[in-house]
Amino acid sequence: MKITAIEPQQRSAERVNVHVDGAFRLALALELLLGAGLHVGDEVSEAQLAELAQRDVGWKAREAAYHLLAFRPRTAAELRQRLRRKEYPPEVVEEVVAALLANGLVDDAAFAGMFVRDRVRLKPKGRRRLVQELRAKGVDAETADAAVAQAWAGGGVDETQLAREAAAKWAARRGEDAEAARRRLYAFLARRGFGSDAIRVVLEERLPRG
Repeated sequence: MKITAIEPQQRSAERVNVHVDGAFRLALALELLLGAGLHVGDEVSEAQLAELAQRDVGWKAREAAYHLLAFRPRTAAELRQRLRRKEYPPEVVEEVVAALLANGLVDDAAFAGMFVRDRVRLKPKGRRRLVQELRAKGVDAETADAAVAQAWAGGGVDETQLAREAAAKWAARRGEDAEAARRRLYAFLARRGFGSDAIRVVLEERLPRG
């Protein structure tokens, strides 16, 4: 069999249509074609075409991963989930994620540190809730705990102050009984992961008893 034409795709300069023996055979990433050293007029086997098609699946999965990472950093687990949702084969997904981890484009520890810093600055929450949110994003327990501990130790984070900032968004209801308001504020802060000590300080500041 012989390659009789290589045509650039109109919608993507990075991809080409490969014709073999006068008929379209497969669409392929240009980088893979060049890497294989193939040109018009070259002989090609079924095995070569099958291998190129398989490698092209990996190329498309890698490009999909780059596209996802361009929007925001993601954990390895998040990336796996999104790529599997796009129906890439599991072995291809693992190969792509492993490569991204190896070159540092996916880094769960860095993600966790950034996530905690942003939450502390923009959406004050307690240590417990931050760990829960990181775990939900696929960060392992040890890495999540370490990221939160580092933020508290290295960034001068005060959980009581964070609880105050969170409580600033809470409001008592008109005519609400004082004890009912205390219970509701306590629940409000507890849902955001603040510890009981920090919550008690804020309760006494916002809704002191007699």
